[in-house]
Amino acid sequence: MEDKKILFDNIDKIHTTEMGVDRIKRNLKIDTEDVAEYCINKILDKNCNIYKQGKNWYCEAENIKITINSYSYTIITAHIVK
Repeated sequence: MEDKKILFDNIDKIHTTEMGVDRIKRNLKIDTEDVAEYCINKILDKNCNIYKQGKNWYCEAENIKITINSYSYTIITAHIVK
């Protein structure tokens, strides 16, 4: 629960890189303009399971798993969970 609060307190810092945008769009098969906003909406979903492992946060919502660096708040990648 504590990890979730830290992530929510810093939700405005969450971003991704240009390469991250391409990777996330490809992995999730989405065609949205703002990939970071798309991911943030998934993270804010009340059913999202958020946990920290090592230097990353993992956010699982619906069938999507988002990986976020816990120091830089960069969305590293996102995958569809089979």
